[in-house]
Amino acid sequence: MAHYAFVNENNIVVEVIVGRDEDEVVGSVSDWESHYSEIRGQKCLRTSYNTIAGKHVYGGTPFRGNYAGIGYFYDEQLDAFIPPKPEIGEYVLDTSTYLWIEVIPES
Repeated sequence: MAHYAFVNENNIVVEVIVGRDEDEVVGSVSDWESHYSEIRGQKCLRTSYNTIAGKHVYGGTPFRGNYAGIGYFYDEQLDAFIPPKPEIGEYVLDTSTYLWIEVIPES
């Protein structure tokens, strides 16, 4: 089973579903991202339940930075799902983990 994220026009994840495996062929359908996009009229991207902070939890190949969650942002340049930036404090994005790192002011 594979997981797919639907993103809105601002590339914010609005829903994540369980769908067909990416290598499964049913009838003439083999590109599930495109298929789900066409059905919903909304951009659909596969996401990996086993990818967290840029690493695959079982040592496999990480996919799109993080497992997508509602409210995550899909960055097309990084090809990664990024969690929402915390609202309190100053943060920078770590592009190796695709997570926000708090900037601690020097005293």
